Amino acid sequence: MAFIARVGLLALLVVWTAKYSFARSPDVIMDAPVHLVNLVFHEAGHVLFSPFGRLMTALGGSIMQILVPVLCAVTLARQAHDRFGAAVAAWWAGQNFVDLAPYIGDARTLRLPLLGGATGAEVEGHDWEAILTMLGWLHHDRALAAGAHGLGVVAMLGALGFAAWTLFTPRSAAPDDDVATPASK
Repeated sequence: MAFIARVGLLALLVVWTAKYSFARSPDVIMDAPVHLVNLVFHEAGHVLFSPFGRLMTALGGSIMQILVPVLCAVTLARQAHDRFGAAVAAWWAGQNFVDLAPYIGDARTLRLPLLGGATGAEVEGHDWEAILTMLGWLHHDRALAAGAHGLGVVAMLGALGFAAWTLFTPRSAAPDDDVATPASK
């Protein structure tokens, strides 16, 4: 039963990867089922990094948003010995890069809604406008957004490939995976 559930999850992640990889509207990415989960960690990152100054407070949201799934992947791989779970968490980390890309690319135009519903043009508080302004990189917002999106897509595809490999590669004994593959049953 667990094997079938993992195959179903893998299929869902394939569909979402295709959807987010080719998304041309920020709404597609911001309406993702994991967007609100990502947002919780993003906002917590601002609080956790606030003792380290204005730049790190602004950047801390994005750092934490990516760091949480990376830590989940490492924990699942090293402590739980669940390579499939680690691959799913790695996919989530890649999805977070895709999730951040529209906001990075909005640093000059300030059209996207922020938490609370107002746009960056209406209120102060657009993280990436502040980050890129402090670094003198505001004119690179679209290139950095494209890079984040591309990195996220590559990470998601790599994670999907690894997840599929863990599910469908027969092993004579798989002591470090909690789910037996069909070939090992």
